[in-house]
Amino acid sequence: MSLDRLAPSIFVLLWSTGWVVAKFGAIVSEPLTFLSIRYVTAAVLFAVLCRVSGAVWPRDMRTVLHAVVSGAFLHGIYLGAVWWAIGQGVPAALSSIIAALQPLMTALAAPFFIGERLGKTQKLGLCLGFLGVLIAVLPKFFGHGAAEIPAFAIVVNMLGMAAVTYGTIYQKQYLHTGDIRTIATLQYVGALVVTVPFALALENLHVDFGFAFVALLAWSVLGISVGAILLLLYLLRRGQVSRAASLIYLVPPIAALQAAVVFGEELTVPMILGTAIVVVGVYLTNRKDVAPAE
Repeated sequence: MSLDRLAPSIFVLLWSTGWVVAKFGAIVSEPLTFLSIRYVTAAVLFAVLCRVSGAVWPRDMRTVLHAVVSGAFLHGIYLGAVWWAIGQGVPAALSSIIAALQPLMTALAAPFFIGERLGKTQKLGLCLGFLGVLIAVLPKFFGHGAAEIPAFAIVVNMLGMAAVTYGTIYQKQYLHTGDIRTIATLQYVGALVVTVPFALALENLHVDFGFAFVALLAWSVLGISVGAILLLLYLLRRGQVSRAASLIYLVPPIAALQAAVVFGEELTVPMILGTAIVVVGVYLTNRKDVAPAE
């Protein structure tokens, strides 16, 4: 099978593990501190990859700046906000619902920023995907302790969703050319510009170094920061930004399945039904035979 067919599925599987990593990461380190170490490691590995593989670096400062800015939104603000919010008590279920707003936000904003319009079938797919996420995850939010969720943490989580929405459009608008490897390297520099100051200001930089920390860091860098991000950049280059964003709908249900296996969380009928609806929605959104509306 071609990379075009495999890339979406692999991306979703890799990206969805971020919820499990975030939950484990809060045990071994403060969230922004962990992310800062992750970004430094990812930037170094990408730089080595670029050197070994002969990747071409941008020659103009405008492209460099665009890469750094996109990284600040896609990684720094987005993951920093989500990880911090989860650390403050926002449940993974609610956080995943907020993240699932991204495809709808992207579809609404894309026509204004990059002139991208969706056909009726794709719009239906986006709506079905969001409905499936609500069915799968929302019942968990109304369980015991829901009233104790800090309101400010929810606002920060929503800020992260808005940041990744804008970052996705920004990536498509200004970085449609250039070597993906060098662009990714510069994006992690942008992530550090945002994350490190907040880590210094809000945290004590506490880390429990050990096997658990090393294992989480290794997967975060190799599986998510390198593998998933390269696939996301590839998908953004190959197709519509709204289609690529629609894959985010698959993350909450799959993350729930992973949580059921790893943490023993309950796998409910709404989760199974919602996941099936999400799959249909993503399929409709990504149908190649649908022409964009004029």
